[in-house]
Amino acid sequence: MALITACRQQFRRYFNFKRTHVNRYAVNYLFVSTFETHVHRNWVKETDKPFSIRSVKPNLLNCAGLSTESMASHGLRIYSGIQPTGSLHLGNYLGAIRQWIAYESDPSVRQTVFSVADLHSLTTIQNKQHISRNIKVMMASLIGCGLDPKRSIIYRQSDIPFHGQLCWILSTLATMPQLYRFAQFKAFIVQIDKSQGMKDIPLGLYLYPVLQVADILLFKSTAVPVGDDQLPHLQFARHLAHRFNSTFGDTFVEPTAISPALTGRIRSLRIVDKKMSKSEASEKSRIEMTDSSDLIREKIRKAVTDMRSEVTYEPESRPGVSNLVTIYSLISGLTPDEVCRQNVGLNTGQFKLVLSDLVIQHLKPIRENILRLMDDELYLEQVLNEGHDRALSIAQQTMCEVNDAIGSKS
Repeated sequence: MALITACRQQFRRYFNFKRTHVNRYAVNYLFVSTFETHVHRNWVKETDKPFSIRSVKPNLLNCAGLSTESMASHGLRIYSGIQPTGSLHLGNYLGAIRQWIAYESDPSVRQTVFSVADLHSLTTIQNKQHISRNIKVMMASLIGCGLDPKRSIIYRQSDIPFHGQLCWILSTLATMPQLYRFAQFKAFIVQIDKSQGMKDIPLGLYLYPVLQVADILLFKSTAVPVGDDQLPHLQFARHLAHRFNSTFGDTFVEPTAISPALTGRIRSLRIVDKKMSKSEASEKSRIEMTDSSDLIREKIRKAVTDMRSEVTYEPESRPGVSNLVTIYSLISGLTPDEVCRQNVGLNTGQFKLVLSDLVIQHLKPIRENILRLMDDELYLEQVLNEGHDRALSIAQQTMCEVNDAIGSKS
């Protein structure tokens, strides 16, 4: 009861309501927030494993029964970013971009901010022509998939100099042991070291998680869409926000993780124990949003499965086949079990043909949009300029508050 009471009090403080009826869904959400607030103050000191929890109910303010006027003034500000390190692929689209598009029309969301994170990409790409082209491809891909530049702020990370400034300030509050607690971070260091033959690890790779936190806090983000593998990074953002507030005074909102209601991690078509990735060497491992129909058929036909012929959903014992079922499920809207029942009697080879047709049909208009936008560089530059102006106004205000808090501004 004490925890529930604390949840109610936190809810009223946050929304500045004197009396609010909080239904059970809002209490569940605030239970997560309050519990996370307690845990993140201690996880760095007390455990070798970062705390991990999945927040629920993306339409959070609706769950609380707030009015439309309250939603407009107190809704979520959602922030996310994507590196321009290659073409957008099906895993990006189904796992993230499609959710971003949905947030644009969610009444509980006040604002959506999306970054083309070119500063982050410098850790792996250091070629001017490649970076410039990749930014254009990524902008065309995001808009071609359905993001609306009028409803969302879409901007280039390097256009806002305050990312680096805030990263430096936050780095004075972070420690190396904290960074090494991220299993994903350690694996990334090892992967880069082996694949690129580095004798010394660039400092940028160590600062990468801190820059991620700066990205989020710079826009006073209240919610960040994350998968399970990114939850420790979001918890790190909450920790640094709390650390800054405790040291210099209340400045930042401690952001909460939100997880899509219907999603799944799309695995590599070639190495099924890894997720589909732009960085994997083999192009046959992923379906890119601009792939032709013939190329999509070929990649799905050669996707790794197993010796059994029937179509079943068994992620642990049959990850390859289950990955194909997941793709079908996310595109069609059917559950994995429904997909299997609908395709009973087909062997995996026949199911691959059915899946190919579905993917091609779904991606065809998106591919056409992306290719059209890539030929319209003036429009893409206009979107970036408008995104820069809107993002800069928020970032400037945040940095004024930060500089005032740390004593750099009288």
